[in-house]
Amino acid sequence: MLFKQLFDQDTWTYTYLIADLMNREAIFIDPVNTHIDDYIALLQEHRLQLKYSLETHVHADHITASGLLRQRLGAQTGVSSLCGAETADIQIQDGDVFEFAEGEQLKVIATPGHTRGSISFLWRDRLFTGDSLLIGGCGRTDFQSGDAGALFDSITQRLFTLPDETLVYPGHDYQQRWVSSIIQERTTNPRLANKSRAEFIDIMANLNLPKPRLIDEAVPANRYCGLDEKERQDAVTLRDTIQPTRTITSAEALVTAAKQQITEVDVAQSKQLIAEGNIVVVDTREESEYAAGHLDDALFIPRGILEFKINSTPELADKSKAVLLYCRSGNRSALAAQVMLGMGYTTVLSMAGGYEAWKKAVV
Repeated sequence: MLFKQLFDQDTWTYTYLIADLMNREAIFIDPVNTHIDDYIALLQEHRLQLKYSLETHVHADHITASGLLRQRLGAQTGVSSLCGAETADIQIQDGDVFEFAEGEQLKVIATPGHTRGSISFLWRDRLFTGDSLLIGGCGRTDFQSGDAGALFDSITQRLFTLPDETLVYPGHDYQQRWVSSIIQERTTNPRLANKSRAEFIDIMANLNLPKPRLIDEAVPANRYCGLDEKERQDAVTLRDTIQPTRTITSAEALVTAAKQQITEVDVAQSKQLIAEGNIVVVDTREESEYAAGHLDDALFIPRGILEFKINSTPELADKSKAVLLYCRSGNRSALAAQVMLGMGYTTVLSMAGGYEAWKKAVV
């Protein structure tokens, strides 16, 4: 087997390559877009075929290379189903197992807290923790649905219960430390060692960290696997033509599940609600779609940045006010409605058929 820990100096990000030199299958974890050529050269050097490009979460400090690796090499992208990255080929669930090479398995451990969709990967005796558990620290919990209590539970109940000798490979380190272990973090991590849950929550509430430099650019892009708008459209087409070698949870299944949990209204009902007033209409499509035509007075908040922009939108400050979401065909708005319900909004509706159905009804 081949294992490499790669480092991006600009964002202090670690990327991991795991590969079998016999059957030539490889996996990347948390690749960075500025190193795409380096990754491809490394794969070519060892004559490797990239099977998966996986993310520990939707990053706020760098843009992923996963979408580019899919476009250029045909690799399948994987992101937690709780991250809202609908263009990913695989919507990862807790307990999923990625099989590669001969008998090799990469196991998924849900570790929410830094973000709602944060996950860790376990391969042999090596644990890839993303931003959930760092060397002598942990990821911040003050944005992207972060939850200090959930992070404490994830680390102490899921990660710290692994064997002491398990190696910890984090998503970042700002002092150029490369690896730790479960016993080291459990006994010496200043935020966690001998700390109660309440003490940890208090520590996290008083970090007073500056806003990540690239968050405004990185979070929206990473919800689309790091691709720009044109690349996103190509990605959807490519995703629809690639058949996963292992079924986990498809994007279609995710949409179906979302629609079972939210209320859909048809175009006629939508028109009636808008005419009656006292409802906020939100367009969740991309900028080019919105510019080509939209409902009057609709707020423009693309699905990819909904969680990030929602708290700074005055019209959505009252979570008891009714909200009507729409997209092109009804899928993105259903997923967005599910997210808003999870954020405490009490009356969230999705327009069935989306803007396409609206245009047909007008004609």
